[in-house]
Amino acid sequence: MEEILEILSEIHPDVDFENEEGLADRRIIDSLDIVTIVSEIADRLDVVIPAEEIIPENFNSVKALSELVRRLDEE
Repeated sequence: MEEILEILSEIHPDVDFENEEGLADRRIIDSLDIVTIVSEIADRLDVVIPAEEIIPENFNSVKALSELVRRLDEE
């Protein structure tokens, strides 16, 4: 989760990602941010997020994104 928090903070240092929810729903992060997040997760964590998993629910919070990465890493 720390690595994901670091990735998000590099994209938007002004956002409190530890406490913020609704990141995608409230447009705190946009589609270009999501592409960057997916790419950084692949590079840093060696986890590929398939297209069908790129839905707002998976990007609304650090917790949701961490759970997605953990689930995909176990597959």
